[in-house]
Amino acid sequence: MKATALITLAALCLITAAAGAQDPPKTFVEARGNVIPVPLPPGGPPPRMTDGHVDFSGVWFGGPTGKANAWSVVADAPTTTTKQDPIPFRPEVAAKLKAMTRAELELGRAQVTCQPLGVPGMFTDNPYPHQIVMKPNLFIHLIESNNNWRVVRIPRQHKPKEEQETLYMGDTASRWEGDTLVLETISLDPRAWIQGNGWYKTEQTKIIERLRRPSLNYLEYQYTVEDPLVLTKPWTSSWRTYSFSGSANNEDLTENFCTNNENVEQLLKLNEIESKGR
Repeated sequence: MKATALITLAALCLITAAAGAQDPPKTFVEARGNVIPVPLPPGGPPPRMTDGHVDFSGVWFGGPTGKANAWSVVADAPTTTTKQDPIPFRPEVAAKLKAMTRAELELGRAQVTCQPLGVPGMFTDNPYPHQIVMKPNLFIHLIESNNNWRVVRIPRQHKPKEEQETLYMGDTASRWEGDTLVLETISLDPRAWIQGNGWYKTEQTKIIERLRRPSLNYLEYQYTVEDPLVLTKPWTSSWRTYSFSGSANNEDLTENFCTNNENVEQLLKLNEIESKGR
């Protein structure tokens, strides 16, 4: 009976394999719940401040739905609307980044080491909601991630060189180009990376950010990096899309502090082991 069962099982496996070979390949999506995200309509023209410039005030979520899609049954849609070129790292920088271990990459992330996210990290390394408050002469950016905040006066010129300090938020000059707010930041603290791939800042790093609100329900963000010590030429990201929560004043950000991260000690030990194995 055992021999007969084995033969029957083997035949069944062959039939199943043959049938499977004829079926078209299946596409699998990592499901997190039972919600299908529905993009918001444009919602009409953007509001304007008393000086006529576009008002970015409100609470914003990454993506097109005006909320966090923590229970989406489909893969996250790209938050970018345009194609971007590869980052033109200098050869020695590309080699340095490629040689970094996984532990080193984690230890350099502000979200792991509890450092401020800096510029452009508040936009590029933050999965939580953004709150923007604007006045005709003021741009205020608040995020849940470790309760980071940033204040920029509009318009503003850079401080004289002798008065500049090396800061996570750097020294920012601001101006309007039509309905686009342009923020140009220098004097940046190199401890906050530009991206999670180890892309670091130097004393020559300049970040140029652009924000626009094409309609009531959408905010778009783009940044350019200039740094001759790291890049062979300036590089510009694609436009990232954020959507309006539907409230300019009544949406509350949640207190979110990064404290006593035990993963840091574990990553340090792992990095020591990986370094010895090189």
